[in-house]
Amino acid sequence: MASYRTDLAIERHEDALGSTKAIPGVRHRETSKDGLKISEVVVETAEGAKAVEKPIGRYITFESRKLRRHDREHSAEVGKRVSEQLAELFPSEGAQLGEVLVVGLGNWQATPDALGPQVVQRLLVTRHLKKVVPADVQRHMRPVAAIAPGVLGLTGIETGDVVRAIVEQVRPAFVVAVDALAARNVERIASTIQISDTGIQPGSGVGNHRAALTRETLGVPVIAIGVPTVVHAVTIARDTLQKLIAELKDEMQFYEILDELYDKHKEALIAQVLGESLGDLMVTPKEIDAQIEDLSRLIAGALNTSLQPGIDIGEFGLYS
Repeated sequence: MASYRTDLAIERHEDALGSTKAIPGVRHRETSKDGLKISEVVVETAEGAKAVEKPIGRYITFESRKLRRHDREHSAEVGKRVSEQLAELFPSEGAQLGEVLVVGLGNWQATPDALGPQVVQRLLVTRHLKKVVPADVQRHMRPVAAIAPGVLGLTGIETGDVVRAIVEQVRPAFVVAVDALAARNVERIASTIQISDTGIQPGSGVGNHRAALTRETLGVPVIAIGVPTVVHAVTIARDTLQKLIAELKDEMQFYEILDELYDKHKEALIAQVLGESLGDLMVTPKEIDAQIEDLSRLIAGALNTSLQPGIDIGEFGLYS
């Protein structure tokens, strides 16, 4: 497995697959329609989990370059598909309007990391309304609570500790965690949404490992939603080098020699060029603020429609 970081199961699967046709203990399928590709990676065994470096569970990825073009009609369609898949992932014990806690992970002061807080800002929160709405509405309304706990550098408190304390008090049927992710492929930045039933480890993609939010740590199922918003500079340099080698190795012997180097040697070469100060640099698009706004609206709409299937949510609906 390459040493670069990614939070996307589809990229881990691609890397582990290599030249083989299948990975033992891992199932993969994908469909494409109208510019939207939906991929599902199902890790079924410990052997498969080791191969793709992801916990056992389901990982569903939605990819569309149109998501970066502020196309509201297309975004609404993607939101509907995300909403449908979320409804399928919700655990059966919470399917009948059980209480839900939505956690918007990330730093609201750093735009590439503000996805979670912005989703919470647009979420339809209903836990406090159950006792004040008419009885006929109560029967169809799911109690939803939400929190954007910030990050350790802003609060001085581990995010996992904050969420665990709230879960113990609120006792939801399940938790939904929303976070910004890191990708390996620059084409997936702000154009990909990953949902899974395995929980999430905040900051893992950028090497900032925090306590995981999972069924094991919180005592309830955790559904994770994430969008890659950053890519490592070393990854961009590595891909550029690989493309250069592929283009020129048949014409110049030097590039043929480079092609025969192990990946770790290529990465060592890149690390030398970048140096210590830039070796851990993260890169994000210049229009990331608009992209985060669009994607947070899409995800909040998908959550609102999947969490509240029995009521008309009006302005809180898909891409309102």
